[in-house]
Amino acid sequence: MVFGQEEFDIRCEWGYQGLLHLAPTSDAVVIIDVLSFSTSVDIAIHNGAIVYPYQWRDETALAYAASQQAILASFERTSNTEYSMSPTSLLIIPAGTRLVLPSPNGSTLSLATSDVPTFAGCLRNAQAVANAASKVGKRIALIPAGEKWEDGTLRPALEDWIAAGAIIAHLPGSRSPEAHTAETAFLAARSDLPTYLEHCGSGKELIGKGFASDVKLAFALNVSDTAPLLSNRAYRSFDS
Repeated sequence: MVFGQEEFDIRCEWGYQGLLHLAPTSDAVVIIDVLSFSTSVDIAIHNGAIVYPYQWRDETALAYAASQQAILASFERTSNTEYSMSPTSLLIIPAGTRLVLPSPNGSTLSLATSDVPTFAGCLRNAQAVANAASKVGKRIALIPAGEKWEDGTLRPALEDWIAAGAIIAHLPGSRSPEAHTAETAFLAARSDLPTYLEHCGSGKELIGKGFASDVKLAFALNVSDTAPLLSNRAYRSFDS
């Protein structure tokens, strides 16, 4: 396929269509949705929780949570004690908690990878995810999720591109031009990640809504040794 990047070990492409092109010929897929699905998954899994991605934010989510004997995270990002897409809300989630995390971006991509081993990657766990994915195989697809414009079209998100590059920087093997460019973006931003994430569009949006703490959690680089792996439709630690 022209857009499959099959001649390279390390591949990178945006969103759902990118996933459809790259996943079939890859040994592992890494979903990257920094603000904040992937960061939330990393924090929850690091604490010993189990995360069930779910793509719909409607009444079916509650029924799905009940079927998994799980707690349903709030559809809205919250800053109180309720679990939500706010990574801050998951900092003290107890080990063993089963959590359904509705997300139109990260969850949708996670559940579209078929039987290809799938990881949730972010800046916090970049090296850990790279190390784990390398144990699965050498052909690795990085999928920065991006966000959505008001008309539903893909909005490339700088934070996801930089995080993809952070993971690529720890991977062996040949890079596609797309993967090489993502890695170059990370190397350029690495010395000042707070400035990049606080002043990119997504960061400014969250800070403006009162979630500066979420942005701060997201730009911490390689502070987590957790590699969330999707198994039986739930993210668990790779080594658990």
